[in-house]
Amino acid sequence: MKEAVFVKRNTKKWEEYESTPTHDADQLTERFIELTDDLSYARTFYPKATVTRYLNGVASQFHQKLVANRKEDRNRIANFWRLELPLLMYEARFKLLYASLFFFGACILGWVSAANDDTFVRLIMGDSYVNQTLENIKKGDPLAIYGGAGQADMFLQITVNNVKVSFVAFVMGILFSFGTIGILFQNGVMLGSFQYFFYGKGLLLASILKIWIHGTLEISAIVIAGAAGLVMGHSLLFPRTYSRLESFKQGAKKGMKIVIGLVPIFVMAGFLESFITRLTLPPVISSGIILVSAAFIIWYFVFYPIKLHKQNLTANPL
Repeated sequence: MKEAVFVKRNTKKWEEYESTPTHDADQLTERFIELTDDLSYARTFYPKATVTRYLNGVASQFHQKLVANRKEDRNRIANFWRLELPLLMYEARFKLLYASLFFFGACILGWVSAANDDTFVRLIMGDSYVNQTLENIKKGDPLAIYGGAGQADMFLQITVNNVKVSFVAFVMGILFSFGTIGILFQNGVMLGSFQYFFYGKGLLLASILKIWIHGTLEISAIVIAGAAGLVMGHSLLFPRTYSRLESFKQGAKKGMKIVIGLVPIFVMAGFLESFITRLTLPPVISSGIILVSAAFIIWYFVFYPIKLHKQNLTANPL
């Protein structure tokens, strides 16, 4: 092929690549491959021609863009935890408040119900669990159930189950938030009756120092997942100026990002329950783990988002 024909055949494509830049990684890669193919052809048949030097320069520019894009992709993961998730939590701060109120209101209801009905704990927790725990209390180790399974298997099962619960709490928000509220209510009643069971046996403090080693992260994450479900449900109930479908898409995307952000929390909770809760720790160490876990949740999901929002307002005033 003559050089003039080669140039005429491809000029429009090259001009389009330069005049309409893209930041899409796949499209950028596709264009770079096309250019390097053309450059390879030009080097073979027109090694000293102007078109070869031109293509070499354009291909070099695209290579630099690809390198920069890879760095941006790596930074995107860090920015998700540092910026995107906290800002989403600020936006969802009232949903988090509502989810917390629903959950802890249900805890109180579970506690009061268990206090006034001897059969309520068995109804909620099941006869098997209650009977086994009563047997463990007689043996002098009321929370022995946490040391009964293999650590690795227990870790996997607990983590998968916790992620499943959080995902269900989120997905049920599609029922105009009522499904999510139901999940929060169910788990709250279970927790309240569970804690009253140990209170009734004079073991409330012992149960708190044991169970909340992992429960602080686990319960907090379930409540936050509930907030994610309310974000999606709210988008259906109150679409504002968007169509209901577009509002739902945005709410579902935001809620899903929050749930994805909770996965490391559930992994850590599963690790604590499988490897640490089973140990007999001094109260000061148990209390320390609980307080550090609570401080992290409150800082990262409440105070840090507020601080970040204020910084953004300062940096970008209206």
